Amino acid sequence: MTAAAPRYMTRFQCLADACEDTCCAGLVVPVSQTRWRLMREVVAQGPDAARVEALVVPNPDAGSEDDVAYVAKRDDGHCAFLDERRLCSLHHRHGEAALPDACALFPRAVTRRDTRLEVAGSFGCPEVVRLCLLSEDALEVESAAPSLAVRPELARELGGGDAEDGWTRHAERVRGLALRILQHREAPFGARLFMLGQLAQRLEGLYFRGTDAFRGEPRAGAEARLDEVLLPFDVPEVLDALRASYGAVSLPGAPWAGICAAALQARLASVRAPRFLALAHAVLDSYGGAEASAEVRWSRHAARRAVLEPVWGARLEQYSRHHAVNHWLRHPFTDAASVMEYVFKLSLRAAVARWLLLGHPEAAALCERDGLLQSPDARARLDAAAVECFQLAAKHLEQSPELHGLARGLSGDGGPETPWRMLVLLTGL
Repeated sequence: MTAAAPRYMTRFQCLADACEDTCCAGLVVPVSQTRWRLMREVVAQGPDAARVEALVVPNPDAGSEDDVAYVAKRDDGHCAFLDERRLCSLHHRHGEAALPDACALFPRAVTRRDTRLEVAGSFGCPEVVRLCLLSEDALEVESAAPSLAVRPELARELGGGDAEDGWTRHAERVRGLALRILQHREAPFGARLFMLGQLAQRLEGLYFRGTDAFRGEPRAGAEARLDEVLLPFDVPEVLDALRASYGAVSLPGAPWAGICAAALQARLASVRAPRFLALAHAVLDSYGGAEASAEVRWSRHAARRAVLEPVWGARLEQYSRHHAVNHWLRHPFTDAASVMEYVFKLSLRAAVARWLLLGHPEAAALCERDGLLQSPDARARLDAAAVECFQLAAKHLEQSPELHGLARGLSGDGGPETPWRMLVLLTGL
């Protein structure tokens, strides 16, 4: 078994009690039948035996042996095993063997493609976000020790061995092309997402989850048609033409600002995490308050972008590019019904993250005080704001049912109009 990981994951070390957030809050931790037994064995006859019995709670709605129980939470939403130092008491006393699988793996996401393990990181962890967003070489994929996966036996199998299952068989090829498009820095970041939308549109009807086009005798013809779609997107002249098409479109920005604000406001009633709520209210205030019009929000966003882009445009692009590339590494697109569904949601996530960042008090302050924008610590302040925005969005917003519902409502039926609807999401990038 071989393993590979983006470089930032080979540099990752948990900050433990020095971390500004804790992975032991806000997340449901399932416990499998096997792990529950192992936890009991590790703590048997010791002072934690009774705590494990009391705080690992049977799940009456278990759908499989992977979630027969869950770890109880305190009233504040933190894990019941968290101690006064914000550290896991089980890990402190008994080591990694006492942890549920989700706790041992986080922030790693491990997938298996044939005989290779791929390890990526979750943006729910602030240190992962820091390492991924801020280093230019963070996403260089390199060989890694299989032990980086911690529990490689838990790696998710992505399939691809079935020659007639075109959706998984060609997934690596499609993902590789998407990553090359995202790294095409000659085009603005929004144009690259537009290119992905055009690619996704041309794949509709041929390449999607459940397709039968690659089964039996039609397989050769389907693979030839797939070549006809994919190969042009590696041709510079084709990408230049798509970039020109994107640049020729001019849309009002208020709908974009309204969508981003709606995505954030929809989560306020569902999230109790103080850091997320503080950021959300600060961002809304910086855009004119909770009742501000979309026009006012857009006006403030556009004004800040006009100030920041000439000085920190490359840095803003790096944040967005690394966020998007990591998403393709972390979240297999084959989980979606189609490439279009995946790209549309990615565009919405990118829009909300950028809107949050330019609404962050630090970003607003950089734009509003003479000389501050180019001060020696300006980049550090912008970096810190980006880490906070991308991390809290990933943990509390990006995978939320509210955001998924919003994406479904905006995207339409996946027909020819969907990539053009996607243009609205790219307005503020």
